[in-house]
Amino acid sequence: MKRDTTIIEAGRRPEWTQGIVNPPVYRASTCIFERYQDLRDGVKDPDAGLFYGRRGTPTHWALREAITELEGGAGTWLYPSGMAAVAGAIMACVRTGDHILVTDSVYEPTRFLCQGMLRDFGVETTFYDPEIGAGIEALFQENTRLVVTESPGSLTLEVQDLPAISKVAHAHDALVLLDNTWATPLHMRAFDLGVDISVHAATKYIVGHSDVMLGTATANARAWPKLKHGAVQLGHTASPDDVWLALRGLRTLPVRLKQHEASALKIAKWLQDREDVDQVLHPALPTAPGHDLFKRDFSGACGLFSFTLNRGSYDTIDAFVDDMRLFKIGFSWGGFESLILPTDPARVRSATKWQARGPLLRLHVGLEDPDDLIDDLAKAFDRYNRLLNA
Repeated sequence: MKRDTTIIEAGRRPEWTQGIVNPPVYRASTCIFERYQDLRDGVKDPDAGLFYGRRGTPTHWALREAITELEGGAGTWLYPSGMAAVAGAIMACVRTGDHILVTDSVYEPTRFLCQGMLRDFGVETTFYDPEIGAGIEALFQENTRLVVTESPGSLTLEVQDLPAISKVAHAHDALVLLDNTWATPLHMRAFDLGVDISVHAATKYIVGHSDVMLGTATANARAWPKLKHGAVQLGHTASPDDVWLALRGLRTLPVRLKQHEASALKIAKWLQDREDVDQVLHPALPTAPGHDLFKRDFSGACGLFSFTLNRGSYDTIDAFVDDMRLFKIGFSWGGFESLILPTDPARVRSATKWQARGPLLRLHVGLEDPDDLIDDLAKAFDRYNRLLNA
């Protein structure tokens, strides 16, 4: 089946749906065994059927199977947030005395995990230039066990050379983890590029409505036993109600993503033509850094990108963002609404130095009419320029 058909059919086994279109919400802590032998069989193989609510119900199994099929992996686990998925996947792969390599463009809370709890547990982190490619070889140590990638980066949208990084990592018997949230399971086949674990903040495009916190981690055959063991040991689970909402969001992901992509590209090209914009950081633009890698490794884009202004500072950016009508100030992305976030990448860089002529603004382009969004941005530029010209 083609991808868009798979996204409709995946995870909808008749024994889970019971004759209705969507798998129902199975809420459970305790599961009942008819006979003591059934319980003993369950202890031997808890994944053979219902065992305990934390290990999942048909609601969970449906989403796990659907994501696994879309990603092309060996198995998927669900977590209560995207960050929980990142943290759970990393902690499943390392132990005291290990060393990990993490891209300098990584999601800020992931950086804090590496600099906080992982360091306290005796795991050493080296941050690396996201554009390093095969040059990452020089950073490997005898105890390097994991490379944490994110492509494109959360704020500055650098595209990583995943095949080159994965080849080096595997030569050192290390695993490669990718935060694949930007591309979604539709726009990048992570395992084809050498990745071992693909993580998504399902909070974003998979759910698609800004009302659920959820994470997924899918692993290949090599990494799946380690990932699953870690998830079970740490007690990671997710609410079946949230999982059901993710299943519903997943079915419309292709059509939503097409609109996000088209509107974002229209706005990115409009921004490129403005004299008061210094740089538009959207990997699908031919002028953007990493565009050649994007063309090679991705089948499409989403609604998230950044741009930098050619003057001003974060002390004056209030004039730009405070009175916007459609672009709301807020974290996260992937919902139907448009968001804007002023942020300084220099705060969270250690291996590379971020330099720009003016402030950076990250946009999530939602499902509103792009012409209305452009009008909202044009008025923001007028306010900002009036302040700077006064």
